Amino acid sequence: MRSSRIAVFVLLAITVLSGASCSYYNRVMARKNLVDGSNAYKGRKFPDAEKLFREAVARDPNGQYVEGKTAQLFLARTLHSEFIGNRADRSKAEEAIKEYQKALAQNPNDQSSYKAIASLYENLQMNNEWLDWVTKRANNTSIPPEQRAEALTSLAAKKNTCANDISDTEQTKKTVTKEGKQAFQFVKPAKPEDFASLQQCVQDGTALINQAVALETDQVRNAPKLDVRALTDAQLKSNQDFLKVFESARSYKASLLIQAMRIAEMDNKLADRDRLKQEADAARASFLELSDVVKKIQKEIDDRTAAQEEKEKNDKSKNANAGK
Repeated sequence: MRSSRIAVFVLLAITVLSGASCSYYNRVMARKNLVDGSNAYKGRKFPDAEKLFREAVARDPNGQYVEGKTAQLFLARTLHSEFIGNRADRSKAEEAIKEYQKALAQNPNDQSSYKAIASLYENLQMNNEWLDWVTKRANNTSIPPEQRAEALTSLAAKKNTCANDISDTEQTKKTVTKEGKQAFQFVKPAKPEDFASLQQCVQDGTALINQAVALETDQVRNAPKLDVRALTDAQLKSNQDFLKVFESARSYKASLLIQAMRIAEMDNKLADRDRLKQEADAARASFLELSDVVKKIQKEIDDRTAAQEEKEKNDKSKNANAGK
């Protein structure tokens, strides 16, 4: 009886496989590779996960089907994780970049892959490649505005760091007493070329951050009116991710205005310094307004998570008591 059942099963399997296309078979096997690879990845068995994801990619190397596209992305993440575990193995990072680029070619709006590549370039200290990569993203008008704004803010942040490294030193930031209180006074760096670099960094950074802030939408401008309690869980996460981009942009706008204020003080242009201080204060207030909304969203997320955990705990306790 048992052998008869096995024979029937084999016959059915042969019939199905003979009638199915090769691509269908590959998709089925790729799905199995993806499931097994995901389990290996969760268990931090990265070499096993890499092998399985490579097999899935090999079944659909051009990403024609969702299985192949998913496998490319999962392979990139696995290689990335292996590099994080052993930063001496640059080959893993370089291959991860290539796989992320394939995934991004399939879905240009995949912000996580774009950011992963930028992060890997930074970790590899490939500064020129990082700059070229992020600049292309910033100039890509076919992607959503918040993605461009995030890239522009990353570029502006580098310029802000460049400026701060020059303006915030013992040689340029002096402690003085004004009206009986201690305060900072900014003076020019000893080398004229350093002052020129400071001016250029602030000029470039300001141009970049102004572009980022100009991409703000009504969703950002109306954020203070947002009723976070009326939002679904998905809407909370979506708003949080979106608003964080412009929260960062507003923060760097304030920081770059402060750098410009320091330059004005170094040049003894006190009227400009005072004007820029007012602009910096206004920019900081704008940043804090948006930051408050982001914090409210996070609090709502945390409250809902805590409530759900409490409910599950109570339900478990009730079920346990009912079983006694």
